[in-house]
Amino acid sequence: MSAGLEWSILLPALLAGVLVLASHVPLGMRVLARGIIFIDIAIAQFAGLGVILAHFLEWDDTWATQAAALGLAAAGALLLHFTEKKWPQVQEAIIGVSFVLVASVAILLLAHEAHGGEHLREMLVGQILWTGWDDLPLLALVNGAVLLAWFGGLRHSSLGFYLLFAAAITASVQVVGVYLVFASLIVPALAARSLSGRGRLLAGWVLGGLGYGTGLILSAWFDLPAGALIVCTLVLAALLFSAGLMPLFRARKERLGLK
Repeated sequence: MSAGLEWSILLPALLAGVLVLASHVPLGMRVLARGIIFIDIAIAQFAGLGVILAHFLEWDDTWATQAAALGLAAAGALLLHFTEKKWPQVQEAIIGVSFVLVASVAILLLAHEAHGGEHLREMLVGQILWTGWDDLPLLALVNGAVLLAWFGGLRHSSLGFYLLFAAAITASVQVVGVYLVFASLIVPALAARSLSGRGRLLAGWVLGGLGYGTGLILSAWFDLPAGALIVCTLVLAALLFSAGLMPLFRARKERLGLK
């Protein structure tokens, strides 16, 4: 790519990643605290199935596709909220079964599609590198609304958590794919788990931004799939943070006499 063309593609993709991280980092920290690690990938799969179902029914309108994705994601969220109340001891197993079942349904719907394999790949690894400026307003609106509701108190409600989760993932999975949704939620939260308060949230956002920025640049440089490469750079950034900066934070806390 030429330098001008490269940045005209990379900048909206990077902004899309920042918008995704804005809501996914705090949501991921709550997921980690609740111990339901794979709920994100399951609900992302529900949203992805909604997109595939809209395509299967030939709903070409963007809003119809969004409605199908949100409807399936919300249905999945409500189902998992119910099972958490009803059978909490096997919730993680139910989440895993839900993911496998919905993924299998998606494969069956696309079995006779000429470009079925391509659709499945897009659902899993996304197409963030081809995000345009026109895609950003809706992403900003959804993630902004989720953040306002989250910090406004809905994070303390179990049902509110599930529904906000469904809304955030519906918007992001169509841009970044199932794998990167999972990585955006869990990797920064996992790396910053020993911190607390605003420092933990800030560390998660910075780590996520570094992972996205590095992955996008390397993807353009080496002509590699952006989604898969960003997952790798997110994990690498988390490992470097855990190995290098976390010991410094602990030593500083010990010097200050903090727990």
